[in-house]
Amino acid sequence: MSALVETDVVIIGGGIVGASAALFLRRRGMEVALIERDYCGSRSSGVNFGGVRRQGRPLIQLPLAQRAHAIWNDLPGHIGIDGELVRSGHLKLARSDEDMRSLERYEAETRGFDMGLELLGEDDIRRRYPWVGKSAVGASLCPADGHANPRLISPAFAVAAKRLGAHVYEQTPVVRVEDAGDDFLVTAGDGLRFRAPWLLNCAGAWAAGLALQYGEPVPMRAGHPAMLVTEPLPVFMTCSTGVEGGGIYARQVARGNCVIGGGQGFALDDRRARVDQQAVVTLLRQATTLFPSLHGAHVIRTWSGTEGYLPDRQPVIGFSRMRRGLVHGFGFAGGGFQIGPAVGDVLAELVCEGASRTPIEPFSIQRFQHVAA
Repeated sequence: MSALVETDVVIIGGGIVGASAALFLRRRGMEVALIERDYCGSRSSGVNFGGVRRQGRPLIQLPLAQRAHAIWNDLPGHIGIDGELVRSGHLKLARSDEDMRSLERYEAETRGFDMGLELLGEDDIRRRYPWVGKSAVGASLCPADGHANPRLISPAFAVAAKRLGAHVYEQTPVVRVEDAGDDFLVTAGDGLRFRAPWLLNCAGAWAAGLALQYGEPVPMRAGHPAMLVTEPLPVFMTCSTGVEGGGIYARQVARGNCVIGGGQGFALDDRRARVDQQAVVTLLRQATTLFPSLHGAHVIRTWSGTEGYLPDRQPVIGFSRMRRGLVHGFGFAGGGFQIGPAVGDVLAELVCEGASRTPIEPFSIQRFQHVAA
């Protein structure tokens, strides 16, 4: 007979959202089983750019981002490591007068969130950031934003949850989810079964199938961000950077490697993605224009991952409208790394307290209620 694990909460998906939910649920005294078909933090949570930024987020995400900011400020207290977190500041570059006006509007709209945004003119950039190319005509700086190493941090949330007593099951694919009275019965490929009154759907780009099973179809598609890293270079890039309107982002780590992202790769299959040569060429052309010190740098690795994108590029966070005990947390469209720990805390709050102190109404799955199954 297959083994049955009875617990309070089953979490499907061991990325940064699911793993942090497991951690915060254990802190609230709940018994937790965290199930990941590969290794915790090995998918999009571990292969993303590593930006820890609030700047540039939609206004409706900023309460979550601020809640996450407090968690990141005490990262060793939560997961035992600093994860190479650097509060370098996040510099968002404007490449036209129109871009600069957009940054000015954003600064005005976000003053109530205490991010301390500082608008910089062209002369300011040349004086303070001489490594920025002449194509930049202005910028906005968020001094307390920064970057970190997702390959260290995302798995560390699962390790921290396990230290507190969460049961973590890696290389354990879920093959079936059924109702067992008011509970959920989750069957894994290795014969393990899990029974719990609460089920957290944190399966990332693969979460739509479970939502659909319970009558909540969502129009989610997969995306595959293109990423590359250079050889170690003399340190010149003192901020994590992006551009107004998107398209490219870059940071430099302490050992000198520059991590650069932008554009899209392609899927090899349901689990793997790759960056093609043309995407690399395009990304390097843009990067050397913005950052002339990259001229002649060697690229030592490229990679991609699989993320879930919804039409409004906002995640789904909150209770299922169709099944009591089902809670969703997915669809972060490339922006889940910074807010992920706060989302995990919110999911734990929903389970234990029935509501969140952070507004999440805009992320309800109900906004897709008219989507055809």
